[in-house]
Amino acid sequence: MALFEKKKAQKVTLDDTSRLSCTIEAAQNVQGHTDYVVRVQRGPLAENSWQINRRYSDFAALNTALQIGGVDLNLPPKKIFGNMEREFIAERQQGLQVFLNNITSHQLLSLSLIVRKFLDPTNYPESMNTQEAALQHVSMFFRSEPHWEVIEPLRDVGWRFRKSYFLIKPKDQPKEKLVLSWTDFGPDKTIDDKDLVPIMKLLPTIQHPFIYPVMFATSMESGGLAIRNFYQPGTLRDAICKTKPNKVHFLKKYCKPKMYAPLPLPAIRTCGRQVLEALKFLHDKGWFYGQLHAGNVMLEENCCRLLDLENSVLGLPPYYRYFLTQLRKVQTMEQVDVYSFGHLVYEMAFGDQLQTATLEMLPLDCPGELSKLFSNVPVVLPDKPQLKIPSKLKEALKSAKEATERRLKVDQGVFNQTSWFQHHQSHVFRCTLTCPFTCTRYVLTSPAAPPPPPPQGAPPPPPPAAGPPPPMPSSSGERGALLSSICGFSKAGLKKAVTVDKSKPVF
Repeated sequence: MALFEKKKAQKVTLDDTSRLSCTIEAAQNVQGHTDYVVRVQRGPLAENSWQINRRYSDFAALNTALQIGGVDLNLPPKKIFGNMEREFIAERQQGLQVFLNNITSHQLLSLSLIVRKFLDPTNYPESMNTQEAALQHVSMFFRSEPHWEVIEPLRDVGWRFRKSYFLIKPKDQPKEKLVLSWTDFGPDKTIDDKDLVPIMKLLPTIQHPFIYPVMFATSMESGGLAIRNFYQPGTLRDAICKTKPNKVHFLKKYCKPKMYAPLPLPAIRTCGRQVLEALKFLHDKGWFYGQLHAGNVMLEENCCRLLDLENSVLGLPPYYRYFLTQLRKVQTMEQVDVYSFGHLVYEMAFGDQLQTATLEMLPLDCPGELSKLFSNVPVVLPDKPQLKIPSKLKEALKSAKEATERRLKVDQGVFNQTSWFQHHQSHVFRCTLTCPFTCTRYVLTSPAAPPPPPPQGAPPPPPPAAGPPPPMPSSSGERGALLSSICGFSKAGLKKAVTVDKSKPVF
């Protein structure tokens, strides 16, 4: 029994896509230097927060590590003399807050292991080395499958730091290059191991012109791996950012590339329609995806192919999950793919990633043909797509899909509840400024401080005069509702009344 419990514990329950937010609460003098007390919060719940102490040198080291991305984070400049003055510390604290906000609001920077180690050292310690742990799992795999050997690891080529890549080659064909990807189980992993192994073995059987083929796939106690051909030009994001899938850090390739290359409308039309055909094929067969972004689309000349179909069954959260928690209407995996497809079209059209959950206004250079872009695109399938899933495995995939959707709905509910509460609190504050006479009675909840005690030997003070009766106790919800109705009163909502005047004298 203990053996099975150990296997179950291999699943990573921490969601690495949860956004971390920071607030510098105070600055204190510790042994001649200034320590900044930072409150870090994971997700929308305030109780899921902790404190860390950081010096200016720590912020400077973080800025140096993130300079590889080329993003200007506005770190306050260093000052040698007068850096202990109160006014300067307050000004620097505000500048460091802007610095942290620039990091946590950036999609790629906020997901990097560098930032996670700085903000959450408990869950991401400095000694954390996912590449070394993945190499141990791959070495164990090669003992049972001695057909390949590792050429070299591909470090930091993707944004998932729990997913490691290795360049390998077959022993009988040493000139052929393949890519092996190892992934730890994610927080959405619910498929039993006895069903997961045959599901992973279905990946090499998928035949579709717009899905990148898998040569081998399997799962082990703590994760899964897949082997594919190494394609030198790289993904669609590599083509947009004018980079290659080499040994360069992903922050350097994708954060702020030197040159963007938006796709022309014909290429957007072709690639988008091919991606839609691949998604429709997977949905029709019962395989849920949810992993669509430009880094998971392989671009071969004029053909786009989906990558990483194994991520969903291994329990990995989507790339845009933080954005998805803010959208109540996106609740199914099909809707997740539709939403992610919108981000993909935006990136293809403008050459840059959208850093917000929604787009309030299209850029001025947006082509007008985007609205009807994919309606009349001919699709030629050279071969009939194939994917046969046994009924038993279909039920396992369906259960995993529903479990992933349930966790997303729970997080959406938490986000909406906290957002409503924050909006309500700000509304009450604004109402106290605009309606001080009508709102004071319902806003003040804490009693006034008691008067200081009289000095010894003085006569007792006279009893205070009787004040007005205290207001009736009411809950915060009733108080907020009454406050909103008072401040939002409008005569336009009143019904028109007909007055019957009977006050005239009768003769």
